Amino acid sequence: MNDQVDQSLTTIEILITQLRSMWQGIVSLLPSLVIAFLFLILTWIVAKFATKIADRLTKRTSMRPSLRELVETLVRIAIWTIGLLVALTILLPDLTPGSLIAGLGVGTVAIGFAFQDIFENFLAGILIMLREKMRIGDHISCEGIEGKVEQILLRETHIRKPSNELTIVPNSILFKNPVEILTDQSQRRHEVVVGVSYDTDLEQARDVIRTAVEASDITDGSKPVDIFACEFNSSSVDFKLRWWSGSAQRDFHESRDQVIRAVKRALDKAGIEIPFPYVTHTFKESVPIASNGD
Repeated sequence: MNDQVDQSLTTIEILITQLRSMWQGIVSLLPSLVIAFLFLILTWIVAKFATKIADRLTKRTSMRPSLRELVETLVRIAIWTIGLLVALTILLPDLTPGSLIAGLGVGTVAIGFAFQDIFENFLAGILIMLREKMRIGDHISCEGIEGKVEQILLRETHIRKPSNELTIVPNSILFKNPVEILTDQSQRRHEVVVGVSYDTDLEQARDVIRTAVEASDITDGSKPVDIFACEFNSSSVDFKLRWWSGSAQRDFHESRDQVIRAVKRALDKAGIEIPFPYVTHTFKESVPIASNGD
């Protein structure tokens, strides 16, 4: 019985000794914690002012908004990296900058494998911001996603669809796949198919269509209007009509609207028919069923 009591007292004494040593370690580390915390606050202040200075300097240049945002982000990351390294050195005096950088190198490899997709999007965002194409405000199409580029961030790009939904696209998708920039130039070629009946004089139809399109004020008169007879359809001879107009999405719809209405009015006035598609209907012959008495 006495042995059990002595053993219990020994265990409690060991636990108390360990707790006392831990408390003494925390108390001895407290000044370093306070200094490291104050240094982090100083780092936050320096990063904030440095970002504002970088923003003012880049605004004086002809940099794109996405590229200016990249410069500000890199300045912020660099200052915080240095601040965290210094804070860790203050908190752990035995940790030298050389060993810390070496540890970060090993840790970076491990983190890189764990967060491969995140770093891939991060690097893709930097490369997208550095290249001149695909600016904020462009209308793009990529992998079935079409809309206006609203914001380019380091990890993702915000694209506003024509129906006003917002699509958040990882930058790696935009970097690794073909991207159609529909508003890269101020003008863009549009096309529509116009069919006329088989008994129509095709030369007359071509002249009527050309006159109607060239008279439209939304088409670009400095570039030619192309009209090609392209196909013998089931009920019509089809012309492919091509013209140039604005590259914005609204310009695309407005120009098609005006051109189609102008061509329809002109063909009606000239007495040229735009036939309906020919549809063949198959009817089954009904056979009366004889009764048993017949």
